[in-house]
Amino acid sequence: MALDKHQSATQTRSMTHDAVAPDDSGDGRDETDNERADRNWDELMQELRVMQTGTQVLSGFLLAVAFQPRFTELDDVQRGLYIVLVCLAATATILSLTPVSMHRQLFGLRRKPDLVRFGARVVKWALLVNGALAIGVTTLVVDFALSRWSAAIALTLGTVVVLALWLLLPRRVNRT
Repeated sequence: MALDKHQSATQTRSMTHDAVAPDDSGDGRDETDNERADRNWDELMQELRVMQTGTQVLSGFLLAVAFQPRFTELDDVQRGLYIVLVCLAATATILSLTPVSMHRQLFGLRRKPDLVRFGARVVKWALLVNGALAIGVTTLVVDFALSRWSAAIALTLGTVVVLALWLLLPRRVNRT
């Protein structure tokens, strides 16, 4: 019986794109593999839209900082952190745009399930970079406005908050 189920799933995946495969995901949705890929792609794009807004705000802030009169008051550590943050902002922007670029290149080639899997991995990396960017910008501002000691506290607290909300909270919700 288990072998028949595996063979059936294998046959379903090898069907042409026009065939309709029954739902075997166990999530209660009655959708084909293509419909599932379309739905997952739409959800991924919504996540990217939210992420890009935050990335744009932080990137704009960082770019504006360099043109402020007090920018010359940054010490070497602050200037180094600033450059790292600009690089992180550029990386976050590029990562956020990668699934869109891939979609443009693979559009019409019936590769959406592969695109969704790849895009989901890229979004995870983009979230990691965005988290580091948000924590880093906060650290830079606190360091400049208050002190290096206060910046270290902001860095530690920011890291704990991001880890708690982005890693621990989803695991806790998943257990309930």
